[in-house]
Amino acid sequence: MQTRADRIRTSLTQAFSPTRLVVVDDSARHAGHGGARPEGETHFSVTMVAAEFAGMSRVERSRQVHAALAAEFAGGLHALSLNLRTPAEDKPATATAAQRG
Repeated sequence: MQTRADRIRTSLTQAFSPTRLVVVDDSARHAGHGGARPEGETHFSVTMVAAEFAGMSRVERSRQVHAALAAEFAGGLHALSLNLRTPAEDKPATATAAQRG
């Protein structure tokens, strides 16, 4: 049986063909908060780099991701923390990290 994180990865990969995708289940950090469930899998952080985001505002990118995950929201996904970039936007952050390291 696939976890919700696996389903999120599959849905986002099919919708956006990202060059980088990181999905983290943050549910344990939200235990006892609104929307949290004892079994978890309700709160996630997603970092995704995809060329498809070029020309989209941050709001539009978020809307597109939420639309791609509509079935997950209907099935108990409560919250997403999103970091969505184009490959060009991701390069400065990568270069800066390499320079510090």
